[in-house]
Amino acid sequence: MSGSHYFTSAPDVVSERRPITVTLPDITLELTTDTGVFSRSRLDPGTRILLEHAPPPRVKGPILDMGCGYGPIALTWASRRKRSAVWAVDINTRALDLVTDNAKALGLNNVQAVLPDDVPEDLRFTAIYSNPPIRIGKGALHRLLHRWLPRLTPDGSAFLVVQRNLGSDSLQKWLNTEGYPTTRVTSVNGFRILEARPRPEAAGTDTGRGTTS
Repeated sequence: MSGSHYFTSAPDVVSERRPITVTLPDITLELTTDTGVFSRSRLDPGTRILLEHAPPPRVKGPILDMGCGYGPIALTWASRRKRSAVWAVDINTRALDLVTDNAKALGLNNVQAVLPDDVPEDLRFTAIYSNPPIRIGKGALHRLLHRWLPRLTPDGSAFLVVQRNLGSDSLQKWLNTEGYPTTRVTSVNGFRILEARPRPEAAGTDTGRGTTS
């Protein structure tokens, strides 16, 4: 990518938008992708497994797509849960522009695509869905999870899809060690879906700021 990567804030490759069709058992989305974003040519296998096999949110309320890319996770859940606010977060501004444009094209008004620092500090999420950027390195990944998992409501869950040979089992162990009760929901084609719950001492129940009617 000419020295650029999809988890940089401003990709230095020339923009070259293209259409992509995301077909799931319950929904089909016509989206636009671009150079400088993750898996621009197709829905990557891990994200597909997450969208097809992760359970729906346990309770109603705001949903977070952590590391949204061009938005397949956020836009799928915004389509499935049109009365819930969906926040798509990424450091890649090109990706955020794509999410915004894709949501507009799909007629979805319950999507907010923002930089991490633009998420209101008091906003809590009832569900987080993510194909986390494992390749940023273990330290950076741990910092990312420490930033967002505490934003779960006490009855919320984070669903993470991680390839077995990229450390899903060690990540599950680390999450449990850090106090986030984490179990394996399922394993499909070498990918694990992990469900991480808030630390038992987590407090706060405000979910209303992200809820749409």
